[in-house]
Amino acid sequence: MKLRGLYAITDSQLLKGRLLPYVEAALKGGATLLQYRDKSSDEARRLREAQALGELCNRYGASLIINDDAELAARLGVGLHLGQGDGSLAAARALLGRKAIIGATCHAQLPLAEAAAAEGASYVAFGRFFDSQTKPGAPAATVELLEQARHQLNLPIVAIGGVTLANAPALIERGASMVAVIHALFAANSASEVERRARAFSELFAKH
Repeated sequence: MKLRGLYAITDSQLLKGRLLPYVEAALKGGATLLQYRDKSSDEARRLREAQALGELCNRYGASLIINDDAELAARLGVGLHLGQGDGSLAAARALLGRKAIIGATCHAQLPLAEAAAAEGASYVAFGRFFDSQTKPGAPAATVELLEQARHQLNLPIVAIGGVTLANAPALIERGASMVAVIHALFAANSASEVERRARAFSELFAKH
């Protein structure tokens, strides 16, 4: 699968009670990757939700990525995203096999991305580019970093952190293969609005 386009990331608070309809709307709108991000300890619910999301992704030809839970990813046969403190990428690759999509958070540091590439990452994620509601604080990543990474790495690059429809085009122009979006996609009053936003994000990639 080509890793390009809208990368939707779930937020358990934001999507409480409407996880499936909103995710389906994002997939309908063209999201190509979906990351299930739930830091709670309710394993039974997480398994149930991840299975349901996996079925939706299959239906729409997207790929499901589990945030920071290699065992759950292995159980469902889906991808995995690891933060810097979430364990070894090489070990995850050994567990999940050669074909699994495994991504790594590299903050704003090219050396971290180079190390992830060497350990078998499928993509690297840089951020935060703009002020973000999920992880507030001063933005650290720059468009110059994107350009550098594009020249030095032979991997898809994900831009994350405060990405909106207004600022995404500059990221795509400078080398982002995917934009990862939470609030600008899911903080909406209806599923149809989520689908409209997803389609607008997806169309940005058609232009470049």
